Amino acid sequence: MSNIILVGMPGSGKSTLGVLLAKTLGYSFVDTDLIISRKAGKPLQAILNGDGIERFLVLEEAVGSELSCEYTIVATGGSMVLSDKAMKHLRALGKVVFIDVPFAEIERRVTNITTRGIVFHPDETLQDVYRQRRPLYEKYADIIVPVIPGNADIEATVGMIAQAVG
Repeated sequence: MSNIILVGMPGSGKSTLGVLLAKTLGYSFVDTDLIISRKAGKPLQAILNGDGIERFLVLEEAVGSELSCEYTIVATGGSMVLSDKAMKHLRALGKVVFIDVPFAEIERRVTNITTRGIVFHPDETLQDVYRQRRPLYEKYADIIVPVIPGNADIEATVGMIAQAVG
């Protein structure tokens, strides 16, 4: 269990924190969204628009279920927790850390919801997605790192994660 798997809402800072955490710990860094995009040969939003949500989730589950790495920080896509199969595999690879950002802060950060590559149905809002996924983030997390807006500079959050994972 040499890896650290970051989960959380889109806009929670998984990729940004992941890169800095990897530098801090001397680990490699992987972003599953980038792997999905590379496998599909197009950006996430183009997959969602052209192939649909179900196809995207199949690709995401495959990436999460097949990932193999050591001493790596893994930033998952916000919807990875929708796949129990992928999350069980990722939990076997390392510690899962939920970057817990309050909804109001997520809403402030995510201004490009229709172009960012976020999995949600046309009748859903960002708040609906938050309500659906939050229990899943908590379910799979070995560690929950609360991010308090205004108090949470990136370096402090990286320090909290590094301390929490030992």
